[in-house]
Amino acid sequence: MPIDPETLVVVVIALAVDAIIGDPDAVWRRWPHPVVAIGRLIALLDDGLNRQTWSRARRKAAGVVAIIIVVAMAIAIGLALERALRHVPGGLVVSGILASILIAQNSLYRHVARVRAAFAEGGLPAARKAVAMIVGRNPDVLDEAAVCRAAIESCAENFADGVVAPVVWLALFGLPGLIAYKAINTADSMIGHRTLRHQDFGWAAARLDDLVNLLPARLAGLLIAIVAPLANGSITEALKVMWRDARNHRSPNAGWPESAMASALGVALAGPRTYGDVTIDDRFLNAAGRHDAAPNDIDRALRVYVGACVLQASVYAVLIVAM
Repeated sequence: MPIDPETLVVVVIALAVDAIIGDPDAVWRRWPHPVVAIGRLIALLDDGLNRQTWSRARRKAAGVVAIIIVVAMAIAIGLALERALRHVPGGLVVSGILASILIAQNSLYRHVARVRAAFAEGGLPAARKAVAMIVGRNPDVLDEAAVCRAAIESCAENFADGVVAPVVWLALFGLPGLIAYKAINTADSMIGHRTLRHQDFGWAAARLDDLVNLLPARLAGLLIAIVAPLANGSITEALKVMWRDARNHRSPNAGWPESAMASALGVALAGPRTYGDVTIDDRFLNAAGRHDAAPNDIDRALRVYVGACVLQASVYAVLIVAM
């Protein structure tokens, strides 16, 4: 489908605003963040439609209805915003500012950087607390290398679904595409779990999230591989490791950016890890790399991350000129 040049302008504005300003905490202390509002709708549907007394098939069907409602409302809001801004002076700039709210470039950098800073300020105990803010693992069982790997994996995975994916859907379908993507991603994070309560009701949300992240995850891995030299890595080797190891991850998407990052840094990522009291015995990505990831590797991962973000913005800027 043809991409609207004006939508690409919105993309570049959004990326620039998010990189420079990020999420202003003072604003969201007064007003609910859009993701919070989406989450409230999902929670309401979860409470009303996810009945424990229903059969598994009926709960799965209810989950399909719930995600349809969430996505339909997201698209409707996006269409209303675009129509309202279409004839407003500076409408593209306003659209870019609104879009920047749902892109996580700046906030992801800050969250991962806090883990690195915590090592310097309070050692391993402080780093465990910082990494617990961005991953679901039991921080008490993580040694220094495991904390570093967790931070790096979060950086790579969230680059895909917090930065690249929202931008892809914004570029393709404007604000409706962006808001719909964030609604799907939020639904997956809230109900897309293999727990007794959500394994059926959250099935549709989880599968839809996998689907909408298929292309962005692979694009994110490609971007990371291209800037691998920023961490003394090899583009060719990163591409090779990504192609070989991405399938070793339990997620159909997370393995692509994570394996590219693992190769760029020369470390092994993923592998066995503990969530709560459950140990997941996954295979390593780039198993031949160093298993003793260090705080300095978080710095290197952030360097790669910034390079990948700059490369992404540059691609969209070049597309504007080319069109």
